[in-house]
Amino acid sequence: LDVRAQARGARLVSVPGLRPDIVPADEPRALARLVAALRRVRPDIVHTHTAKAGALGRTAARIAGVPHVVHTFHGHLLEGYFGPRGRRAVVAVERRLAARTDRIVTVGAQVRDDLLAAGIGRPDQYRVIPPGIDALPPVDPRVARQRLGVPEGVPVVAWIGRLTGIKRPDRAVAAMRQLAARHRAHLLVAGAGELAGQVAADTADLPGGATLLGWTSDVAGVLAAADLVLLTSDNEGMPVTLVEAAHAGRPAVTTRVGSAPEVVTDGVTGLVVDPDPSALADAMALLLDDPDRRVAMGRAAAVQAGASMTTSSMVAAHAALYDEVMEP
Repeated sequence: LDVRAQARGARLVSVPGLRPDIVPADEPRALARLVAALRRVRPDIVHTHTAKAGALGRTAARIAGVPHVVHTFHGHLLEGYFGPRGRRAVVAVERRLAARTDRIVTVGAQVRDDLLAAGIGRPDQYRVIPPGIDALPPVDPRVARQRLGVPEGVPVVAWIGRLTGIKRPDRAVAAMRQLAARHRAHLLVAGAGELAGQVAADTADLPGGATLLGWTSDVAGVLAAADLVLLTSDNEGMPVTLVEAAHAGRPAVTTRVGSAPEVVTDGVTGLVVDPDPSALADAMALLLDDPDRRVAMGRAAAVQAGASMTTSSMVAAHAALYDEVMEP
């Protein structure tokens, strides 16, 4: 739990067995402990997040007699994670849970629309609250490149995220290879995951070179070192990477996935294209060919993010939601 939240009175209660992976022997114990904790605390509202914690938390809230339940979908598991049978099971569970949920929050309108199309919940239950972050501290690009070991004098494309299949780092590498015919851009990768070894091998001979940072907390430095940000995912909710890029004044090239087009206004704050390496390479080339347009898009992105995707706007939206739920 963030130390700032603790300083303001938030209290962390650890629930053994409540972890992201599914362990059948742990689930009943975690549920029982959640029920006991909720009966002890007696909250007015339980607000759950993520798939497994959302299922156990909402179930526990109803067993414990909590008056109001809210759940946030930061994305969804409807595409790209399971086969048809697994998807049907996920949808069936989420439909039942939605029937016992007062409000369903999604981080973007497209996430909401996907869930409604799957028959999860009713339109009147949904509220869209985009993620909000504080603006990142400014970093001099030259200092950032030196600190991260990124070469000077070349365009830099930043890819930030988990190195896992759904994020498609392989698509990013393929797009960079096609971009090399027009720009020998350098790929800066910030992230860790099970595909780290494969990405290292695939980028070893990139014409513009690549810097693989692994996991890093220096997002401000990564964005300062970059000329643009690339997102290549097959499935997203509202990508926080794109929100961070916007606050840093960096335009993005993104696949048309989830609520990414709600962060990146196509042609204004970046470019939104089909999930194809050629389309991504063409879009990156357009921005690298026109520095003035690239800078203007970055400025527009910062203005847009500052108006609607800040910590204060997100907190205010949640406070209003809780007031609404508590109304008699």
